[in-house]
Amino acid sequence: MARRKTLTTIVAEELSKKILDGALQPNEQLPTESELCEQFEVSRTVVREAVAQLRSDGLLVSRQGRGMFVAEYPFSSRFKLDADALNTLPETIAILELRLAIEVESASLCAERRSDSDAVQIRRVMEEVDARHMDPESVEVHYDFEFHLAIAQGTQNPYFHRFLKFLEPTFTRRFQLSALVSQEFKDDYYIAIHDEHEAIVVTIENRDPEAARAAMRLHLRNSLERLRALSRKVGLKDRVGDDDIRIMDFLKDAGPGPDDPPAT
Repeated sequence: MARRKTLTTIVAEELSKKILDGALQPNEQLPTESELCEQFEVSRTVVREAVAQLRSDGLLVSRQGRGMFVAEYPFSSRFKLDADALNTLPETIAILELRLAIEVESASLCAERRSDSDAVQIRRVMEEVDARHMDPESVEVHYDFEFHLAIAQGTQNPYFHRFLKFLEPTFTRRFQLSALVSQEFKDDYYIAIHDEHEAIVVTIENRDPEAARAAMRLHLRNSLERLRALSRKVGLKDRVGDDDIRIMDFLKDAGPGPDDPPAT
């Protein structure tokens, strides 16, 4: 269960929304501390902490003797992910879409630029990860993240690896594999994932950027489909798309979701 947001977080998010939506314009002065306390019905300490957070994020600037103002370019100086929201399945799906956009190109660049030692390392990591066949109750859905990091390392562009490391906490310790796969079908699942991994590795070893791009896209699209299917099965709104999702044969059957048509 996600933690309840603090008052400071709530106030900071409300002010941030006003700034980014244009209700508070660039270079506009922020209401006084007393006015903000009255508006949000919170203490001065909460307001000060919220304002300090937005200042740290680059949304507010201090002008000596005049108070706090909206920055001229009010966009956060740091890319951040809401830790509370990321405990939810729909947000995890949204971030996986971001991964898809980044990692498809990562695989292509890796195939083009990788060294011989990179190729050896990628295959070693794949074989190690895919050999585990752990109990679905004790492993995360994205248990193969180490494999994806090895590919990012092979791009020779450190920002791919850094960005995936930044995203790593959003994909580990979130959802157990048992939410998708029952004990009965776990071996079939692991074999299917290994086949997807093997296709990616072979294209990288063959230095085929286009084939690597296609193989990674297929792998992540399949991951996306599996999570979307889970979302629909447990009755959550799929906020990243309303298209029909193919449920893989070994997907754990959680029963029909509230929007699924009745069986005929």
